[in-house]
Amino acid sequence: MTPPDEKSSRRDFLAGRAAKKEIVRFVEETTPRPAVPTAEPPRPAPPLLHVSRDAMACEFEIFFDPVRYPSGADVSVAALDLVAALEDQLTVYRDTSEVARLNAIASFRAVPVETGLFELLQKAKTLSRQTGGAFDVTAGQLSKTWGFYRRAGRMPSADEIEEALATVGYEQLELAADQQSVQFLKPGMEINLGAIGKGYALDRAADMLKEKELCDCLLHGGNSSVLARGHREGDAGGWTIALKHPLRPTERFAEFTLRDQALGTSGSGTQYFHHGGRRYGHIIDPRNGWPAEKILSSTVIAPTAAEADAFSTALYVMTLDEAAAFAQQRPDVAALLTTFGKHPGEIGVHPFNLADDAWRV
Repeated sequence: MTPPDEKSSRRDFLAGRAAKKEIVRFVEETTPRPAVPTAEPPRPAPPLLHVSRDAMACEFEIFFDPVRYPSGADVSVAALDLVAALEDQLTVYRDTSEVARLNAIASFRAVPVETGLFELLQKAKTLSRQTGGAFDVTAGQLSKTWGFYRRAGRMPSADEIEEALATVGYEQLELAADQQSVQFLKPGMEINLGAIGKGYALDRAADMLKEKELCDCLLHGGNSSVLARGHREGDAGGWTIALKHPLRPTERFAEFTLRDQALGTSGSGTQYFHHGGRRYGHIIDPRNGWPAEKILSSTVIAPTAAEADAFSTALYVMTLDEAAAFAQQRPDVAALLTTFGKHPGEIGVHPFNLADDAWRV
């Protein structure tokens, strides 16, 4: 997704680089479209105000029309402050975070947690169940075993993989609503919110913007997560989002039109290592403990950004048949998966639940 100069990936979204400043600037286009022959030149859309902040190892951005929303800059800065606070709570890379504390002691006793975190874990457990464990928030030890926790991939032994896999299992994440507490029923279990945290932060930020009556806006969380609310002035259909080509990242591959929807995309183009002539990416199938390798990229459109993020990770590790079965269960979720084509440089395109007028190659 645009902008093309962003280099973050979903797995490193909680690397612990706190925000230092906010940047506010005018931009003419958030997602400029390629030239299309028309009978008449299109009227340019009104310029947008762009507020951004570094958080969760990427750049969070909010786009809106400053004419329609003259107080939008102040509201957007407050929403991005919330994102930074959520990073402090959710990161696994700071010993002082609530999630780090949870990982340290929840295998020994139930731990009361903040309301928002408890609700996020409830949602994560539900999404894990819906995907048959292809998304699993309890797979923290697997990331460590393969070296991706510190962005230094390594080939673990079969025994190490089995040992880490024994700590994974969303069914063993006990959530007690009456006490609002969390307990791990498997020794050594650790949660990692890398596949849902950015989307959750976008959902929370968008809710704050709506409370302040900023209802038409586009929110980016790096390259992997987008949330569109309302529509852009001059485009009643919504907001246009561009997707990079999975093999040629300097080229656009597809465009999507979003309105009150979120888009998440997953791939292993930036985090991987080679061993024994094979390539191993950072997205690990929590069902078998091995990096997924069948899918090039997974893009999902869902009602919320948290769902879009989690489902894009889940579909990345699924087979195409599993993805088709999932799409039948969730008709409100659309997906576009790409695979290697028959010839070098070619790709296969596999849409699920995508309306013809919602996207284009």
